[in-house]
Amino acid sequence: MRWQGVAFRVFFLSAAVAAVLVLSSALMGGVGGGVGGGTGGGTGGTGTGVAGVEVDAQGVLRLRVFNDQMAAQRVAAARATLNRDVVRFSKFRKVSLTRLEKAIQDNNGAMTDEMRHLAGLFRASYAFFYPDTKDIVIAGPAEGWVADASGRVVGINTGRPVLQLQDLVVALRAFPPGSSGAELIGCSIDPTQEGLAAMQQFLNRMGSTFRAGQEQMVAVTAMQGLPQALGMQRVSVKGVSPKTHFAQVLVEADYRMKLIGIGLEQPPVRMVSFIDRVDPRQISRNALLRWYFVPDYHCVRTSEDGLAMELVGDGVKLVGEDEMVGGRGERTTARRSTGASQAFVRSFTERYPALAERSPVYAELRNLIDLAVLAAYIQQQDYYGKAGWKMPLLGDEKAMPVETYPAPKLVAPTVNAMMKGNRLMTPIAGGVHIEAQMAIKPENLWPDEKGKVTKLRQSITPSLAPGQWWWD
Repeated sequence: MRWQGVAFRVFFLSAAVAAVLVLSSALMGGVGGGVGGGTGGGTGGTGTGVAGVEVDAQGVLRLRVFNDQMAAQRVAAARATLNRDVVRFSKFRKVSLTRLEKAIQDNNGAMTDEMRHLAGLFRASYAFFYPDTKDIVIAGPAEGWVADASGRVVGINTGRPVLQLQDLVVALRAFPPGSSGAELIGCSIDPTQEGLAAMQQFLNRMGSTFRAGQEQMVAVTAMQGLPQALGMQRVSVKGVSPKTHFAQVLVEADYRMKLIGIGLEQPPVRMVSFIDRVDPRQISRNALLRWYFVPDYHCVRTSEDGLAMELVGDGVKLVGEDEMVGGRGERTTARRSTGASQAFVRSFTERYPALAERSPVYAELRNLIDLAVLAAYIQQQDYYGKAGWKMPLLGDEKAMPVETYPAPKLVAPTVNAMMKGNRLMTPIAGGVHIEAQMAIKPENLWPDEKGKVTKLRQSITPSLAPGQWWWD
């Protein structure tokens, strides 16, 4: 198909999850509104709409937005039914992992809600070891919890996602006793090489000229043809089982980030997106954007004796790395990243704490990174050996199954269109890349100035009653 008349240029920027068409005409003037729908920002457990993902039996991941009109009633019910002590907000709740496993064993493997949700911890900020009692302890703020309309378990006061035992188990199994641990935990959502080649062929067939007034027709044609050309995109998960809640959070966070970057999801906080800053004149036609999450590896403060550690800061960064796509769909690393891409990853990272407050999946991703770094530190310091703890229950999938979710395998491309300049563009990108052991390398550690972490560990005495595994 060729469009006669006013010339326009087609730019191809590939993506792992979503494609955005940005079509502009000098005749239109300025920037027009987007065509196609976004998803809306996710909120905490007390909002009227919450976002989440679902994976069907074929492994296809889709985003859903749930109406949450019953939030207040669920919170009231949770306050009435939860243990009065556990529902109380605590700035510093402690959980002994060794005692928790023993309590589950003593209960014939059956778990209470307190166990499943780690007594309401919504961040794991500390890890301590007590040689005298053989306790491995994690600690942080906590509160009571409730499930929102999407099924995500959040705090009844803050709306922040509560840590889950199943995610902690996945992290510990990634760094188990007597093993070197996972080199990489992460996910990626990628178009196939065949899809990238077909997408470029489709854009070439559209031609490079069209008549004035046909801008909308071009956009509609592109929206209809590009998803079919690109095809389903493949989900890969590394370092952990894809059949876990842990993996689903990784994929959802990656997916939702890309929707924000390309303008398909309105973030709940102000930030700069790629679409806000992109200058089509500075983008190569065959550029492929790569945006992915990594831990902020300079995030650990440790005591000199290694018996205490603290996670410092918010722990998550978004980084970018552009690639180039050849005519057969092959990918190579680009020499430099675009200014618009750099602006987006910088803004996303700066606004991450505020974003995590409003959109729970990003707080969940931060929690998973925290758990991975804690587990790597526990392994590095050999708390397992010092405690004589082999994780007979938590480390055994048959005894404690956590691989109970459908594995995400495919994501359908999502297409949006808007007018900008006289360029047609299709940006796509993403991933999560966690090398937890990098965070505990000597060069990345913070000094324990004035013995703060040491004093905090010493102020805690894990002298608990039989069967007790958490305390304030």
